Amino acid sequence: MSLKARLEALIAAGGPITTAEYMDLCLHHPEHGYYATRPRLGGEGGDFITAPMASQMFGELIGLWAVETWDRLGRPSPFRLVEVGPGEGVLMEDALRAARLLPEFLDAADLWLVEPSRPLAARQRERLGDAPKWATNLADVPAGAPMILIANEVLDCLPVRQFVRLQDGWSERRVGVDPSGSLYFGLAPAPAGFTSPLDVAPGALVEISPAQEAFGHALGARIAQDGGAALLIDYGRAAPEAGDTLQAIRGHVREGPLDNPGEADLTVHADFPAVAGAARSAGASVSGIVGQGELLRRLGIEARAAALSRGAPERVARELHRLTAPEQMGELFKALAIHSPGLQVPGFES
Repeated sequence: MSLKARLEALIAAGGPITTAEYMDLCLHHPEHGYYATRPRLGGEGGDFITAPMASQMFGELIGLWAVETWDRLGRPSPFRLVEVGPGEGVLMEDALRAARLLPEFLDAADLWLVEPSRPLAARQRERLGDAPKWATNLADVPAGAPMILIANEVLDCLPVRQFVRLQDGWSERRVGVDPSGSLYFGLAPAPAGFTSPLDVAPGALVEISPAQEAFGHALGARIAQDGGAALLIDYGRAAPEAGDTLQAIRGHVREGPLDNPGEADLTVHADFPAVAGAARSAGASVSGIVGQGELLRRLGIEARAAALSRGAPERVARELHRLTAPEQMGELFKALAIHSPGLQVPGFES
C-alpha cells in the first residue's frame, strides 16, 4: 500500500488531517516517509543542497565556532558535542577537521549525532566511522555535562499547523480527499479556544509549530541545566509574520506539497522568535537573530576564502557568494544561539 493510499484510508476513517499530521507522515512514516526510506540530499541526483554541501568553508567555520565556544565555557571535559539532523555527515566531517587545530577540544568531546533516519545514519557512519554515538532524539543524549549543539536546517522539517482568518473567526487548514481520490486543502473549525499570536486581516494564513517550540524548549532546558550553547541555522522568519511557507522539493524543483506524498522533502520556514521564546521560558539565554551571511563574516569566512582561493579562485568565489550574498543564502537563512546566561557566544557578541 502506498503512502497516498494510507492517507486516504486514514482520512476516510477519521476525517481530514492537520498539515502537521500530513508533514509528519510524509517525512517520517516508517515504511513510506521521505527521511525514513528515500532521503536524497546532495549531488546531481539529490533533491536539494544544504550549506555544508555547497562549501567546506561552512562546516569548517562551524567547527571553529564550537572550539571557541568551548574555550569560553572554560574548556569543560567531558562535554557533549551534538549535531541534530547531520544529513550525510558533511558538516561534522568538516567541523572536526577544523577542530584538529586544538587537540584538547577533540579529546574532551563526547560526540553525538541525533538522527532518526536509518538510511542517513548509515551514510554518516560511512563518512565518520565509529567515533560518534547515535541517538534518535535529543532526550537520548545523556545529560550531566555541558553541551555544544549544532542544528543546520532542522527547524524547517518540524511540522506546522496552519490557520486561516475568516470574517467571523478562525479555521484550520486541513488535508482531505475529494471524490476523485485527490488530496486537497480545505478548512475546518479551529480548535476551541484557539487564539492567534498575530492580528491579521481576513484571508491571511498563520503558521504555528508546536514541534519547533518544543525543540526550543528542550534545548533551553538542557542548557539551563547543564550549561553550553546551541547554534541553530535555517531559513525562516526573524519576526512574527503571516504567510503560507509549506513547500515540497524534489530534484531541486518545487512541486505541490500534496503532489507526491513521501517522495519529496517537505519544509516550512523556521519560526525563530517562537523558538527563542520557548528556550528563554525554559531558563536559557538567547542571542539576537542574525543573517547567515553576517554570521559567517563575523566568524571569518572572508579570510578562509582568501586562503582557499590560492588553489581555485573562481570556485571559492562562487561558494562564498552562495553562502553569504543577500540574494542567495545570506539573508533568507538566519542564525540563533541558545546559551548559558552570561556566555558571550562567538558571532553573536553585542
